[in-house]
Amino acid sequence: MATDLSTGHGRITAEFIDVGCSRRRSWTSRPEAAALLDAAADQNRQFDAVVVGEYERAFCGQQLRDLLPVFAGHGVQLWLPEFHGPVNRTDPAHQALMLLLGSQATREAQRSRFRVSAAMRTQVVEQGRYQGGRPLYGYRLADAGPHPNLAHARWGRRLRRLEPAPESARRVRWIFAQRLTGRSVASIAREINDAACRAPPAPTRNETATGEHADGPSGPLPASWPTPATPAARSGTARPPTTPPGHGQRRRNDRADWVVSRKAAHKPLVSEAEFLAVQNIAASPGPARDTRRRYLLTGLVRCQVCGRRMEPYWAHHRAAYRCRHGRTSAWPAGDRPIAVYQREDHILAAIRPHGGDAEPKQLAQRVRDAGMVIICSPGRVVLRP
Repeated sequence: MATDLSTGHGRITAEFIDVGCSRRRSWTSRPEAAALLDAAADQNRQFDAVVVGEYERAFCGQQLRDLLPVFAGHGVQLWLPEFHGPVNRTDPAHQALMLLLGSQATREAQRSRFRVSAAMRTQVVEQGRYQGGRPLYGYRLADAGPHPNLAHARWGRRLRRLEPAPESARRVRWIFAQRLTGRSVASIAREINDAACRAPPAPTRNETATGEHADGPSGPLPASWPTPATPAARSGTARPPTTPPGHGQRRRNDRADWVVSRKAAHKPLVSEAEFLAVQNIAASPGPARDTRRRYLLTGLVRCQVCGRRMEPYWAHHRAAYRCRHGRTSAWPAGDRPIAVYQREDHILAAIRPHGGDAEPKQLAQRVRDAGMVIICSPGRVVLRP
């Protein structure tokens, strides 16, 4: 199409073709399209017009309308087969056609996405098909025979299924058994890391996975590694249909929105009763609510040894602050220094010279309003900006 349109008007000097890149992405986030914009801005460029062979593969929504002023500012014309030549952004007929083509391209992209999603849901529910991606921890990919689609089978494509991996499956069962005895998530993950167990390894299907450490409370919990008795599609991206790929907020779908197969498609690592029991284990309960307990310096006290905020706690009927240098994290203890403890009244007495005759509550508020922090170490308290 581009060759036919440019015949008799000039010759094609360069080609910019993005392969495997969604049209919903802006031109600046597509490698070849961004290179074309950079080339158009070059004063020594070897072309004076850009010919687009197929509108639906180059633009989506209002992208063309937004790009026309950019090309015009560089003195570059934009040619389209639908316009039988250069686009005139001041022509009402061209403006109407741009709106029509933009809506048609958006509709085509949405229709394709919805059809693919519906087909994948049906394959999971009715056939128990594994939809690819990174195998869940405790499983590995295994061959499941020829692809049921004859065309895909002729191309050599085969189905994949999940089967328990000997080493990681054993570790998953151990994790569940330990969690059911009441052990914390951090202590389980720390023991795994101390044993130098990589969890999970980086498969070739997902080059972004590093698998350096098991995650503690700040990341995915060990209890979420195994799968229930039936496969479930639990991933999702919260974005409107017109939001470009990569700009949505990744989140876990609600359990009611999971897509679950009607039959067990792979062997479970633990029983359904064990799985549900672990999911229902709550964090260790805190102290009973007591209206007499007040911590005036919450968020203001930091540990000089490790830089963490010191946590408030109630000891001997007094407010105090402590730092155990990440004792509850999943990382190995190593040569972690001794914990730091400071009573609140001792901290207030140490910073009293900065507050004059103010009451403790007023003194704490002055420190907070001034944006200062209190640095504590064993036997020493310092007030810093």
